[in-house]
Amino acid sequence: MTLDDSLRALEAYYASMPPVAAMDVSVAGYDGERLRLHAPLASHVNDKGSAFGGSLVSVMTLAAWGLVTLRVEQAGLDAEVYVADSSVKYRAPLLDDLEAEATLDADADWNTFARTLRERGRARVALTARIGLPDGGTATEMQARYVAIRRPAANA
Repeated sequence: MTLDDSLRALEAYYASMPPVAAMDVSVAGYDGERLRLHAPLASHVNDKGSAFGGSLVSVMTLAAWGLVTLRVEQAGLDAEVYVADSSVKYRAPLLDDLEAEATLDADADWNTFARTLRERGRARVALTARIGLPDGGTATEMQARYVAIRRPAANA
């Protein structure tokens, strides 16, 4: 599967979940290290005209989940990915579209994650996600741990 195929499959997977489909989330970019998602403010606006807090955390959660899912696939592994825990800080109101970016934490390593998943059948990894402001500041940021659990091999 090519990278473009993987990104299309990720978008289709997001669209297959009714709550996520309603969020109008799309892949805005992926460079192998960071996944960016876009969601229009019009689908996430609150009573103050800014982005709804639940939408901010949801789009960041989806970006981090998608990044781990892509990295599992790129490692040639088959696993389910789950969010284990997260901590969110709301820094400033966002009056524009939501642009979430997820990256691996500085002290984490994709090779160790993949090796552990391959050897033990499960692994966890720490990520950071953020939604920026148009001026370059940060609206919201999240620290999270995700767990991947390898699927059993299909019987032949």
